[in-house]
Amino acid sequence: MPHFAYKGRDRGGQLVAGVLEGADSGAIAGLLFGTGITPIEITPTVAPLSAGPGLIERLREPKVEHTEVLLFCRHMYTLLKAGVPIMGALKGLQESAENKTFSRVVQEIRESLDSGHELSVSLARHPRVFNPFYVAMVRVGEMTGRLEEVFLRLFTHMEFEKFMREQVKSAIRYPSFVVAAMALAIVIINIFVIPAFAKVYQGFKTELPVMTKALIAFSNFMVAYWPVMLVGLLVLAFGFRFYINTARGRMAWDEFKLKIPIAGPIVLKATLARFARSFALAIRSGVPAVQALTMVAATVDNVHIARKIEAMREGVERGESVLKTALATGIFTTIVLQMVAVGEETGALDDLMTEIADMYQREVEYDLKSLASQIEPILVVSLGVLVLILALGVFLPIWDLGSAALGKK
Repeated sequence: MPHFAYKGRDRGGQLVAGVLEGADSGAIAGLLFGTGITPIEITPTVAPLSAGPGLIERLREPKVEHTEVLLFCRHMYTLLKAGVPIMGALKGLQESAENKTFSRVVQEIRESLDSGHELSVSLARHPRVFNPFYVAMVRVGEMTGRLEEVFLRLFTHMEFEKFMREQVKSAIRYPSFVVAAMALAIVIINIFVIPAFAKVYQGFKTELPVMTKALIAFSNFMVAYWPVMLVGLLVLAFGFRFYINTARGRMAWDEFKLKIPIAGPIVLKATLARFARSFALAIRSGVPAVQALTMVAATVDNVHIARKIEAMREGVERGESVLKTALATGIFTTIVLQMVAVGEETGALDDLMTEIADMYQREVEYDLKSLASQIEPILVVSLGVLVLILALGVFLPIWDLGSAALGKK
């Protein structure tokens, strides 16, 4: 998502500033209000890079992983429930943290608390570790006095997200390995194998088949220009990465991912499962629907879907029902819309959204299990076509030469 630099004042009137991710400036404003900060200025900016003293050391520091934040939630819940003061809990977590980066983050949170800031404001100063949804939920826990309960719910939520990511990674591991092996085989064959056969064919003194000529021409091109091709691939890779880091590029890429055959529907279901789980968590914690939609839009990890959720928020702000706004997005199935309608009518929207998340999760698990069986025929056919082209190109001249020799006899 695009980044926005903000300036605002917290409840004590102190000026605060930082950088947050969001679909647009309106979403950022909603997140800031949710954490008790009144925004003064919100402007688009690039992704933040740590600066100041210790820049080289910070660049060398290990990244804070999802699992570490997950365990942070669990430990905070356990310690706060046992009656340990929050400063003591943070001190213990700082000393026990194996990741030096995370230990430094916890130390800075303690220093911020010592300065009189609230926990949510202190967490918001580390957007690379604690996303806006996480910060907003902690703010809700502070306002309601149920901070330990919020940490437990966040732990369950993040555990679900971790499970979904691992499922997707395990599903694409086999196809990725096969595609990489095929690409490596093509490079080796064109650089080493076909040139050897080309030298043999030069002594035939005969017209080569079209397929063989094409293979030899492509092989000669790769041998002669492989440095240029390598540089071109690197330029394309970095150019693509730069493009998807822009607001327009990220939107186009996230929308394209949902249209990819076979994988697109799985990505959509996984994203909607995260949305439903996050929305249910926010509603159950007492967050109003408008603010909950703003918070959730920052967690779906897909700008295209985030814009749809922002459209839902705008509709709810105009007084429309959640059902009507969900119907307008065009991304939910009929059965999901029916469950949303029942949830609004009965006042149990959080329970119904949890059931929707469970339903999407089951569908994603089933689709991921059958993903290999769906992709395998495509890979087998692609591999067969590759082998056929190589076989025809390499062996047709030998076949023609053998046929000619038999004809002379």
